[in-house]
Amino acid sequence: MTQRRLRRASALLLAVLMLAMTACSAVDGPSTAGPTAASGLTRYRATFLELFDTVTVVMGYASDEEAFAAEVQTFRDELTVYHQLYDIYNEYDGINNIKTINDNAGGDPVRVDRKIIDLLIFCRDMYEKTGGKTNVMMGSVLSLWHDAREDGISDPANAALPDGGELEEAARHTGFDLLEIDEEAQTVRITDSEASLDVGAVAKGYAVQRAAEAMPEGMLFSVGGNVCATGARPDTGEPWVIGIQDPRGDSSEYLLRVNVTDGSLVSSGDYQRYYTVDGARYCHIIDPDTLYPPAYWSEVSVLYSDSGAADALSTALFTMDMESGLELLEEFPGAVAFWVEPDGTTHMSPGFEERVAE
Repeated sequence: MTQRRLRRASALLLAVLMLAMTACSAVDGPSTAGPTAASGLTRYRATFLELFDTVTVVMGYASDEEAFAAEVQTFRDELTVYHQLYDIYNEYDGINNIKTINDNAGGDPVRVDRKIIDLLIFCRDMYEKTGGKTNVMMGSVLSLWHDAREDGISDPANAALPDGGELEEAARHTGFDLLEIDEEAQTVRITDSEASLDVGAVAKGYAVQRAAEAMPEGMLFSVGGNVCATGARPDTGEPWVIGIQDPRGDSSEYLLRVNVTDGSLVSSGDYQRYYTVDGARYCHIIDPDTLYPPAYWSEVSVLYSDSGAADALSTALFTMDMESGLELLEEFPGAVAFWVEPDGTTHMSPGFEERVAE
């Protein structure tokens, strides 16, 4: 991760967490708050940086700092497993991960951990439900945009879009039918040597969900914009209050706040990973139909019981007009969404307003 991207992600997530903290009560010091009279528990938080190319913040209540540290370590260890398995850039000793699958594209099947099998089956399901809008087989196209974006960020004066012909050629290698999943043998094979997986639209939320399921009730996790709660705050029984950032403001400006008890708030937008070409902003979310970043929204936020599905949904909704997005939400009972147009106009799906904090 570049220093610029790290600072941007860090500022966003720490601001989100601070809003959650101040919504609970006054904060005494940077990492702890005094025990509450009702619970006898103390509020703690921890931050670490190295997983999923972003900042992770953990907040919870515990009897003492040692107990909280043990909970954080459990979550961190579990998230590390998913980080290594779902990595498309790096190798790890003794692990066949997503990069291993990509490196063997067109060759023999790769035996992998069951966690990869489960993720890819989930991704296939989301691909079908979103009509192909969330497609983890877009690696060949996304890699062209990734390289162009990194070049444009490092050399803004010469920033350029990927070549249109190269995008069209890459798109010929993005079909989900190019991915073979053998559950019984626990193997994965990409049949086309020019195809590759990029699970960025789903993997982080999916991993956060799985890791959070093993944690005690009443904790809050923020992993690169994926905010997941495992229950109400133990001190009061109230929901956590989470801010949705103004995509055209700084990291401390919020459009509104929402209540989260069990489930996740996930946002996708054009304000974190993007670059500018000839005065126009191009974000990291690519519409599989056009092969370019969509222009419908500057931000889409989804509240849902499952962080993985919310992650996939926020990406899909970002590439759709509102009518299509509302139809998609009907496939996920209980999911609600909040849209922000580039001019700042906002929209809520039915049921979202009920989740807005006073």
